[in-house]
Amino acid sequence: MNKNLRISAAALACIAVLAATANDVKVVSPDRHLEAVISDQGGLTLSISLDGTVLMQSSQIGITTGDGKNVGGAKTKISKTPKTAYREEQRLAPFYRQEYLTTKYHQCDIRLNDGFGIQMRVYDDAVAYRFYTTRKGETKIKNEKAEYKFGKDRKAWLSYTTNDKKPYAMAFQNIYDVTTIDTAENKIAFLPATIDCGKAKVTVLESNVKSYPCMFVKAGGDCLKAEFAPYPKKMAYYPWRHMSYVEEGDDFIAVSTGARQYPWRAFAVTTSDTQMPVHDIVYALADDNCLGDVSWVKPGKVAWDWWNDWNLKGVDFKAGINYDTYKYYIDFASEYGIEYVVLDEGWYDSAKGDILNPIPEIKFEQLLAHAKSKGVSIVLWAVFNVMDENLETICKKYADMGVAGFKVDFMDRNDQTAVEMVERLARCCAKHKLLLDLHGIYTPVGLNRTYPNVLNYESVFGMEEARWTTPDHDMPLYDVTFPYIRMMAGQVDFTPGAMRNGTKSDWKAIYTKPVSMGTRCHQLACYIVHDSPFTMLADTPTNYEPEPDYTRFVTSLPTVFDQTIIPQGEIGKYIVSARRKGDAWYVAGQTNWDGRDITLSFDFLPEGKTYKASIVTDGVNADHDAEDHKMENQTVSKTTKMNIRMAGGGGFAIRLLP
Repeated sequence: MNKNLRISAAALACIAVLAATANDVKVVSPDRHLEAVISDQGGLTLSISLDGTVLMQSSQIGITTGDGKNVGGAKTKISKTPKTAYREEQRLAPFYRQEYLTTKYHQCDIRLNDGFGIQMRVYDDAVAYRFYTTRKGETKIKNEKAEYKFGKDRKAWLSYTTNDKKPYAMAFQNIYDVTTIDTAENKIAFLPATIDCGKAKVTVLESNVKSYPCMFVKAGGDCLKAEFAPYPKKMAYYPWRHMSYVEEGDDFIAVSTGARQYPWRAFAVTTSDTQMPVHDIVYALADDNCLGDVSWVKPGKVAWDWWNDWNLKGVDFKAGINYDTYKYYIDFASEYGIEYVVLDEGWYDSAKGDILNPIPEIKFEQLLAHAKSKGVSIVLWAVFNVMDENLETICKKYADMGVAGFKVDFMDRNDQTAVEMVERLARCCAKHKLLLDLHGIYTPVGLNRTYPNVLNYESVFGMEEARWTTPDHDMPLYDVTFPYIRMMAGQVDFTPGAMRNGTKSDWKAIYTKPVSMGTRCHQLACYIVHDSPFTMLADTPTNYEPEPDYTRFVTSLPTVFDQTIIPQGEIGKYIVSARRKGDAWYVAGQTNWDGRDITLSFDFLPEGKTYKASIVTDGVNADHDAEDHKMENQTVSKTTKMNIRMAGGGGFAIRLLP
């Protein structure tokens, strides 16, 4: 049997859709617990129920076209009773949180009038739908309607825009407002958005967004209403970084030619918080790997310059954006088995967008030669539109020189042309065997499945915020919230690794010598808790070198795993993650500012095997000195139970080797 694809015999059978009325289409999950109903009674609506309990009431959905068609309006009709097919598939999942993705679902194709239709899938833990069109010629989408009715008093986790003047322009980095739908702020929020519906939590996501804007939602009354950035009509440039921005939007959101499928709208349904960080719906709905062999893509860890402000100490040269500094980073990476060094902003004149000409101070070709001699690969920072404006030339030049990839930054929008730009970059970089780390970008929508050279995404309130944020932006709280919500969408470039750590009472923002909120072990746990196949060691080499045992523990951790489970946790309180790589296991936990005692069971280990456990926990004084930690070893097995104390803002990490 082909290991990349398995379709069960049941997939060949068609099962009649259950219909509540002649114009209602009901699709149930394979386990028959979850159901979705699309109705054309008085307009197109979607509802979702779990074991008979309504999670989302009948909610208006539709599309308005530039030529005046109101798909989903009162005149929209389901043209015939569709049938549904059962599908079960298993595919390789390169650089994902597990080696294989296995899915099973019922799918139906609902034909509408005016040349449109809807595909709907119901999984055991999710519902998804997408519009499609069979039209010829140009189709403009004036708007897509979605009014998801969950109830006004439903608890919601929302991340709002951070730009009140230009709400569609931002870096997609914010903490969560935990609110009710009817009391939420009057701002758009970017996805994912999670709603507690009592019997289950429902998380609104999207996948396979191509040549179309991403969705925002605005809470109000009893529903979340979709909003979209307009199609750019006029672009302009900021005087710094040669960064482009939308100066004026048009009166439509998307345009395309001929038949096409629109993005998937997805609702992840979870009855336990521990299901959330490992929910696969966004990855499952995305187009499969289009690159074929991706063995040339190498995940790994990165010695990073920007967060620590190039702050080397005890050296006999002036630290900064120069050859000697980067040579030091390369030598450090080589010594500790770190695969990459990023040259962040400053290696070219970003104000001029002069990306084809590195500044002379870094002696670029000499630096590349030194990195190669040390077995370290170089990744270059760039601005999205600067790359895009001369894409083929840039990719070819630096690939031919031996550069491994690009960290691309400052997209700060998610309209149709922005989405198209990201796919162009992914495609061209893949052509030249270059990896991508995407920053200043919208939440992942499955592109990393289609283009596995896209190794990481930011779109997270990550460590960079520690350089300037305020204590009310509670990062330990956020750190045990976003893995349950944001990580459903895809991997995160949180950029952990702070060696200077602060307690709740003594933390303060320091731009040039930044300090993390929470303990050293809270930082260490990030390397296991986060889906992050291309992840940073954010602090300066000269802060890691005095603690070689700790640093080597960090660099021994894999960045890609074969299996991921969440043994325990609760959104906003704490999380424990366990990941397997081959025969080895890696376990880590984090807590909010509340100190926490947990009992960790190792019942996920195989029968009859013992493991050497290398354990790093918060030190007894970590509540007073957040850098205090303890390293010890012991033997464990499937029957072992371990009591672990996490300090306020603390964590732990365990490496289990057979």
